[in-house]
This record gives sequence, C-alpha cells and structure tokens, in this order.
Amino acid sequence: MNLWNRYAPELVTDLYELTMAASYYRESMFGEATFSLFVRDYPSHRAYFIAAGIEHLLESVAQFRFSESSLEYIASTGKFASDFIDYLGRFRFTGSIRALSEGRIFFCNEPILEVTAPIIEGQIIETLVLNVIQLETMIAGKAARCVHAAGGRGLIDFSLRRTQGVDAGVKAARASYLVGFEGTSNLLAGQIYGIPVFGTMAHSYVTSFHSEMDSFLAFARAFPDNTVLLIDTYDTLSGAAKAVEIARMLRAQGRELKGVRLDSGDLVSLSKGVRKILDEAGFPDVKIMASGSLDEYGLKELLDAGAQIDTFAVGTKMGVSADSPYLDIAYKLVEYDHRPVLKLSSGKKTWVGRKQIYRRYDDRGMMCEDLLTLASDDRATGEPLLEVLVEDGRPARAPESVETIRSRFRREWETLPLPLREIIPTERYVVRISPALMAMDEQVTDRVMIEEVRQPSIRQR
Repeated sequence: MNLWNRYAPELVTDLYELTMAASYYRESMFGEATFSLFVRDYPSHRAYFIAAGIEHLLESVAQFRFSESSLEYIASTGKFASDFIDYLGRFRFTGSIRALSEGRIFFCNEPILEVTAPIIEGQIIETLVLNVIQLETMIAGKAARCVHAAGGRGLIDFSLRRTQGVDAGVKAARASYLVGFEGTSNLLAGQIYGIPVFGTMAHSYVTSFHSEMDSFLAFARAFPDNTVLLIDTYDTLSGAAKAVEIARMLRAQGRELKGVRLDSGDLVSLSKGVRKILDEAGFPDVKIMASGSLDEYGLKELLDAGAQIDTFAVGTKMGVSADSPYLDIAYKLVEYDHRPVLKLSSGKKTWVGRKQIYRRYDDRGMMCEDLLTLASDDRATGEPLLEVLVEDGRPARAPESVETIRSRFRREWETLPLPLREIIPTERYVVRISPALMAMDEQVTDRVMIEEVRQPSIRQR
C-alpha cells in the first residue's frame, strides 16, 4: 500500500519532467531510452548502501495513470498543448526496469536500477523514482548501522512522531525492519506490512496517577502478560525498586514482569544500578530497554562504556538519518535511440550505456570486488546483480514480502567485509570499471568533445 495513492501519484513529479516530455512529443521523439539511477558519493562515515523501496516503486509505476482531475490541473497551468494533454490521458508505462533486488548491498556509482522505455515514459517517472528509492535506501543504511552498533541487542523503531511526514514514518518502520530491527511502535506500518509492534507508556501516563506505584499497578492490571514499566519519571533507582514489587506481584499470579524502560539521565550508570536491583531481587530475566535520542553513535558509546541494556528504542535520529539526511542520488540518461550518451559536467560525469554489475567473492564467501560493465559484455564473470523486474510495462515476478527481503539482507550482510561494517569505516570496497565500459565511455567522450564542445553550431532543420 502506497500512502500517497490517495492523492495523485502521477503528479508526484516536477514541472520540468512534463515540459521536457511535451517537447519530446512535439519533436516526435519516441525512441527508446535508458536512464540509470545511482548514488554518486558516500555520505559521511558510510561505506555501503542497501537497496530499498524497489517494491514500492514497482507498485507505483504499475498504477501510474493521469486521472481526469490531474489532466484538468495540468491543462489549467496554460503551459501545454491540447494534443499533449490527450497523450497524457493515454499514458501507460510500457518499458522495462532492471534493478537490484531489495535488501542487496551496493556501492557508489553502481546502478540501483535502469529504466528502458520510450523516452517520454522514462522521463516522466524520474521524480517518482528518485523520491521513492532515495528515502528508503537512506533509512535502510542508517538503520543497518544501528543494528551493527547494537551488537545483537534488540532494536525497535520509535521514529514516527518526528519523521518528515506520515509516509516517511511508515517507510522508516519498513526499511528498519528489513535490515534487522525487531519491530516498530508504528501501528500503521504494523498493519500494512505485518511488522511486529511494541509500546509501553509515556511519562504523562505515570504523572496522571497519584503516585508512580499507582500507575505501575494500573498498567500491570491492564497488561498482566506484557508489563513493561517506564521507571525514570521521578527517580530511576526508586522506580526500579517499585518495579521489583510489581514483578513479585506478577510472579505470585504465575506471570513475569517483561521489562523496564529508561528514557533519560546517565544511561550507563543507571542501567548498571537498575540491573543490580533486579538481579539481587531475583529477576535477572527482566529486560532493560533504553530510549532517548539514540543512533549508531550513541549506541556504540553506551555499549563501549558498559551499559547494561538489552533493547534499544531508536527514533528521531534514525528516522530522519540525522547525520546524513540525503543521498547524492541521480537519474541520468545513458542511452537514447541505440546511441550511448553521457554527461561531462564537472563533478557530475555519468557512465554511458546500459550496464550490469558482477559481484565476486573470495574463498571465504565474502564480497571482494564488483565489476561495473556494459549489459552486453559477455566476457564478464561473477554474480550479475541487476535483474529484470518489469518487462513490457508488467511485473516480471510476484511482489516480495518484507520477510523475504529481510532474509535476503541477512544473507547479504554476512558477506560484507568486516571493515566496511564499522561505524567509522577504514576501507572502501573495490568497484572496477571493465575495459569494455571504459572503451565505450572514451569513444562517446571523444565524439561529444568534437561535436558539442569544440565545434558548436546551430543545426538547421
């Protein structure tokens, strides 16, 4: 389910996509084009990316139609001829999409996907492609770093209240679950994707009662089989002592206190103090959860200092990827009408042609290098990563479940070299450019320099 489908997905675009499309239409440019989506550079302290959002994109492209109301709005701008508006009324995506399967790891300048379609179709979906893939790939990478920093401890997504909109919050819950979070507090994401949902109580709940103990007793009565108590409203260690009393009461009923949560203060010393209180009272299995402006950096700092925390609730900083809140992602034309094309702008050069990525592994089964080459290169060896997911405008396979993608990522992660997993990585993965791609790139560059740079002219029609 795409949340924005209740709006007009065909208008999830920038005006210039339609102005270019209108010009293509006027010039009778209906030739086949290939657009490549890739990330130019790594954000700070990143050494890999995780493909995410592919399933949402395929769903959106399959449903892409210009409704009557959208056509009326486009016409009302006064920018487009009536025959072009009529064309949009018949618009369907008829091309193909080759892409990484969701959950796969990739690296800079490798295509996440390539769209091959009549140029107007490939152009019009550009903004949609960028918007969907950028957000979820960015969040998946941030969340995976949190999972790594947690060192096997549980993580729960608490980000919804501060993400940049409801759709972003739902996508953050999904992306974080794909890479190893246990679940989310987000009920809508739970309903849509079947993600396990978690939640305890807020400080307002505790303060609404006459005493902290009254709030704990009330919560235990309401949820005797799933009691988790927020113990830092007044004094954390005092709250832990009260939690022990609740644990004894539940045990007398044949039940167990599930956990306590810390949300403020010195989490290292407080978690140690709470653990000592619980253990000495005979409740070593009661879990300690912590929350409060955490991400991979905070998690690493806490655990390096010896914090006694079993589960972390990770919210704002993960949900908005606070330290690197965007990717330098691009969607560029690399071939038109069987003619490879490229961009030579300083710092924004593109690789020409339809491409494929071949991954190679060492004798331990770990990734050792990728080869970026032309899709037509029959001499390349390794595991091809780009698969046909849409052909002739129709899905080439059934949609994948979040559990399938989650399992794929888990397998993929086990092959990622250890230095690349670190919070501050010390190495970069090797992506080689094939001789075939280099040769074509040089040929096209030479042609462009001769035809467009050194001998500019006005071509008469």
